[in-house]
Amino acid sequence: MTGGDHDPVRGGDHALPAEYERARELLTSRHPILICPGNHDERAAFRRHLLGWPGTGEPVNQVHRTPGAVVVLCDSSVPGKDEGLLEEETLAWLEDTLARTPAEVPVLVGFHHPPALLGVPFVDAIRQFGADGLAGVAGRHPNLVAFLCGHAHTAAATTFAGRPLLVAPGVVSTVRLPWERRSHPGAPGDHIHLDRPPALAFHVLDDEGHLTTHYRSVVV
Repeated sequence: MTGGDHDPVRGGDHALPAEYERARELLTSRHPILICPGNHDERAAFRRHLLGWPGTGEPVNQVHRTPGAVVVLCDSSVPGKDEGLLEEETLAWLEDTLARTPAEVPVLVGFHHPPALLGVPFVDAIRQFGADGLAGVAGRHPNLVAFLCGHAHTAAATTFAGRPLLVAPGVVSTVRLPWERRSHPGAPGDHIHLDRPPALAFHVLDDEGHLTTHYRSVVV
């Protein structure tokens, strides 16, 4: 899961301990879930109250290894800002993690902010910047199969560093694309649809290392 974005209109995105504890209760009670921070998160509170880690301000980087694949989550959040960036510490950690992974094991790398332009000005202005370092790491590790992200509040697919970049849709709102009719400038719905159902991306990695992504709306 590459989440962390909530609806600024409806609330619930204040990085409060109670919010993280409630999210932890809801998200981790049934299935193992990997969660990385987004632009509405606060690292120390995220670590302590959602993950149960020491509450420091260090990047929240995680790796989940299975016999057939590795999932790596990099913290692209920038404290106090909406745009993203992978810090040098995170890039070094990612390089080391990939180096420790056998060449035949496929790796999925996730983070919150997309490192490529999506053609949506509102989103592109707060994308992941400084992505050349990430592209350099990817170029040295051919078993990196794809990049996964969120942040954009729209289901999308493009490429970055020669790999698929698969963007998960929003769970509480959907961004308006440039050619969609917009409401009155400055209104809450000027940049987002508030009446669309939540949606999810399901990534299926088969035994041959072939990745397929399915997008599904959630009817509630």
